[in-house]
Amino acid sequence: MIPSTLEELGLSPNEAKVYEALVTYGGSGVSTISLRAKVNRSNAYETLYRLIEKGLVYEVFIEKETIYEAVDPDKLMELVTEKQTKLQAVLPKLHSLYHKHLTTERAYIFKGVEGVKNYLREALKVGEDIYSFAAKGAWFDPRLQPFTEGFLKEAKRRGIKYHHIFDHAVKDGLPEVPKAVGKPYKFLPKDFNTDSTMDIFGDHVVTFHGLELGKLRDDLTIFVMVSPGLADSYRAWWKCMWEQLPEPK
Repeated sequence: MIPSTLEELGLSPNEAKVYEALVTYGGSGVSTISLRAKVNRSNAYETLYRLIEKGLVYEVFIEKETIYEAVDPDKLMELVTEKQTKLQAVLPKLHSLYHKHLTTERAYIFKGVEGVKNYLREALKVGEDIYSFAAKGAWFDPRLQPFTEGFLKEAKRRGIKYHHIFDHAVKDGLPEVPKAVGKPYKFLPKDFNTDSTMDIFGDHVVTFHGLELGKLRDDLTIFVMVSPGLADSYRAWWKCMWEQLPEPK
């Protein structure tokens, strides 16, 4: 768990294992570190010097050998902040290059949990109301927490409203979901539950396949279509369906 997290922060596998060993057992010489981290002794030397350069390890000189100690783990947060600062410095240029090549109409696919996060980030960037059809409360899949909480707060801050037509199963199976997203919402008739959902916002039409009540299947596929005219049409059809459905009791 810890080594994989450290690798996600940019440490190599050996760096992650050595740093964890130092944090777990305290400072020691290279031979001991090599055994505890299960890293070849020659590689342990090289790894320790890289960690020293990153400010995560320091040397303690004693009479017989050099001891290596881990720097307080708060240093890891500093590294993350430094990387974030560097990224923010180049983001304006990246955005300029990215949008330069975007076409008015395009279509693409996202996959899985990370795909849902990508689509929700796009919804925040567009900043317009979201019209959802056959919603199943899949945003509340535990694997999306705390991302969903942050998304809902940011959407509220930006004044984005949700207009939900839920699958009827949500009414009894997940009554907390409509309360969490708030009105307006309605429910489809019982006979029309599916494993798909559609969202419309701005010039985006997003359709999902691979949903269960309050859950995302591992094979979830998200089809994103960006087309102003198409989005307007889908929104008009959504509103037509809304008018036909009764108010929730």
